[in-house]
Amino acid sequence: MSRPDRDCDLLVVGGGINGAGIARDAAGQGLSVVLVEKDDLAAHTSSSSTKLIHGGLRYLEQYEFRLVRKALAEREVLLEAAPHIMWPLRFVLPHEPHLRPAWMIRAGLFLYDHLARRRRLPGSKAIDLARHPAGAPLRTDHRTGFVYSDVWVDDARLVVLNAMDAAERGARILTRTRCTRIAREHGAWTATLSGPEGASTRLRAAAVVNAAGPWVGTFLDQSTPVRSRSAVRLVKGSHIVVPRLFDHPYAYIFQNADRRIIFAIPYEHEFTLIGTTDVEYHGDAARASIDADETAYLCDLATRHFKRSVTPAEVIWSYCGVRPLLEDESSDPSSVTRDYSFELDSDGAPLLSVFGGKITTYRRLAEDALLKLLPALGRRPSQWTAGAPLPGGDLPDADFEAFRVRLATRYPDLPSRLMDRWARTYGTRTNQWLGSARSVAELGAEVASGVYEAELRYLQAHEWACTAEDILWRRTKLGLHLPPDARDAIAAWLVAHPLG
Repeated sequence: MSRPDRDCDLLVVGGGINGAGIARDAAGQGLSVVLVEKDDLAAHTSSSSTKLIHGGLRYLEQYEFRLVRKALAEREVLLEAAPHIMWPLRFVLPHEPHLRPAWMIRAGLFLYDHLARRRRLPGSKAIDLARHPAGAPLRTDHRTGFVYSDVWVDDARLVVLNAMDAAERGARILTRTRCTRIAREHGAWTATLSGPEGASTRLRAAAVVNAAGPWVGTFLDQSTPVRSRSAVRLVKGSHIVVPRLFDHPYAYIFQNADRRIIFAIPYEHEFTLIGTTDVEYHGDAARASIDADETAYLCDLATRHFKRSVTPAEVIWSYCGVRPLLEDESSDPSSVTRDYSFELDSDGAPLLSVFGGKITTYRRLAEDALLKLLPALGRRPSQWTAGAPLPGGDLPDADFEAFRVRLATRYPDLPSRLMDRWARTYGTRTNQWLGSARSVAELGAEVASGVYEAELRYLQAHEWACTAEDILWRRTKLGLHLPPDARDAIAAWLVAHPLG
């Protein structure tokens, strides 16, 4: 048998938030790391969340205090690491007396305020919806409510930034590359990889992490000699995007008679994001899509709370993701735990499989994964990511507004609207691809409205963007703002300007 093409300490299978986070942490500890993702980074679950870094207020009712405390603490850590792609968001919870008494909500919010340290996020308070600006769009039967804090995040960019940081610390990130088989040979794993052109290569790895998300069990069953002791429960969460329902900066969390909650969140300036559903799912996670019943459910619940009705005809965009949750005995998908666990098979070269998790706790999950895995490799783990900014997030005192002023001063002649988008998307990395440009004419051709060649070259070279969909829906959300022909224009440019 031929020798593998190259060696590494750690092969990570899966380019969602958990795989990218583990690759970053491991590379920062000096391991040689290869990450493989069969599609694009964040192509599935990790770009299909409600876009929140949050403790999970409703999990308090399920007595998941440890999970909530861990998630609450991560809000401040991540705000410091990437203040350009995440920011504090105030949530309004209208009181529904027939669902939960006010004392219960006050008690829950007191715990939410105090289970973990807060530095940047204000605490909760009661509000009079007749006087508060957030009360204006609501039906008049909402008289009182509560306000509390959580954090907004661009979920797909969070994945990409972790992959970028891993690469800058020496990791190899291979997208459109499938790991078809791993086998133990001579004290290590030999992995067979199938690349974007179908070419097969072999890699020798001291250890493997299975972070395949919804496919964690499938990968074990079909590509490894290991059989799992755990199982994931696939739960589909769907969201809809409609024209903006309110003008203020607050978000809403609505309680419903079925004991579920939905969010209505300001989105991309012009829209409102509404979600999510929780539906048991048994099909191929790659083929999951929102169905008419879910759309109607979200529209009906929004209409029950807002003065104006929301109809399926108004839905501009929708998306869904399949969450790989830990299997438990709950009959309600909404009640399945969002915590995570690991299985370490160390009968020879170690294989660590990741089950469950949520985007909020990905960094802690990565730490815990390496605390479990590295001793099996005879290495002493360290914990370093809590104080390390992600690419573009190295802003003094994590002050985005001050950074935006400095950027405007450096590039006074570039359009303010574009500078706002670039600052929020790339943070300090904006300087890297703008360079010394003093006008948009110096950024190359305008391939689509507001999209210039310099940005596309940067996305190709540094963010693994290969298709128009990568750029319009994951590296940015320009797909919501640009006309349909923008996709064709960007796709044609990518074909005409291949990387390398």
